[in-house]
Amino acid sequence: MGLSTGLIVFLISITGAIYVFQEEITHYLRMDAIYHYEENIASKKPLSVKVLEQKVDVFTNEKYPIHWVTIPIDKSRSYIFYYYYERNPDGWNFYDEYLVYKSVYVNPFTGEIRGVYDETTDFFNIIKSIHFSFMLNTEWGTYVCGIPTLIFLFMLISGIILWWPKNKKASKQRFAFRWENVKSWKRKNYDLHNILGFYVSSLAFVVAFTGLFYAFFFIQAILYFVFSGGSTTYPDFSHIQTQAPIEMRNEHTLDKIAQQVEALYPDAFQYSLDLGYDHLDDHKHPNYDVFVKQLSYSYHVNHSLIFDENSGSYCTNIRTKTKILAKKPLPPITTYILVLFLVFGAKF
Repeated sequence: MGLSTGLIVFLISITGAIYVFQEEITHYLRMDAIYHYEENIASKKPLSVKVLEQKVDVFTNEKYPIHWVTIPIDKSRSYIFYYYYERNPDGWNFYDEYLVYKSVYVNPFTGEIRGVYDETTDFFNIIKSIHFSFMLNTEWGTYVCGIPTLIFLFMLISGIILWWPKNKKASKQRFAFRWENVKSWKRKNYDLHNILGFYVSSLAFVVAFTGLFYAFFFIQAILYFVFSGGSTTYPDFSHIQTQAPIEMRNEHTLDKIAQQVEALYPDAFQYSLDLGYDHLDDHKHPNYDVFVKQLSYSYHVNHSLIFDENSGSYCTNIRTKTKILAKKPLPPITTYILVLFLVFGAKF
């Protein structure tokens, strides 16, 4: 069991390590699409989101609707329109599950299409799918990765229990190699496993435990309970809903929302606007939520804004109302785990 579990965990680990470099490499390979090189943009105004959407639809001739657009604060960068979430529930693997997963880079000032990418064939999306679900249907593929990782976690804990020295004399052989009089390769291999295993165990535990967050709800509940100071009730914002009549919605409503987001967070990196169409996966939102990514290199600083979908009026900022970690100081071990989680988990 240890060998088979170790092999699976190794594949999960190596794909995760490769995916860490996704943003930098993709930025290099898609540079001509990411930047539109439009001149004198300070004196120009971007086209309406709806106008750009129409140009994208005409260019791609895609039968599925666009899901969302990612808008950078830096207007020297292209807008990215995504065809995504058209998921086939009967598909058993990555390619069968996603009927469409494309990104379209657009010059926001002219509507010029800078690049169209089929994300199902992108190297890093394949790597991410292996990391999360071994390229199986995500509804159950996450358990294929999650269960071996859970077994690995129990093996890690049991290994530490077996490693724990029974007395002071035994502890001398647990932290450093003492091979002056040791010639047997079996003994040396045993010491390598014991000593190196101890030094990497804390990091391995944090990486494995936080990775399980994406596979099992009970891990999510544990982390939420710890970092919320003992709360067992999740914040509920479903009561904040669109109040304005649908007649108030027009082709400039998304532009109105975009202007408010950029006024609230002028130093952010980018934000995403859902275009509001029905999709095959029947995902529903109780309100219109705009996700703002503050930093270019990480997701751990972000904001979530709620707007009235019809009038475009700003309702509230979810993040500023749910900073539960700031209510009281955390114990040192919790702070330590949180920092490691943010460092190693931010990329995923």
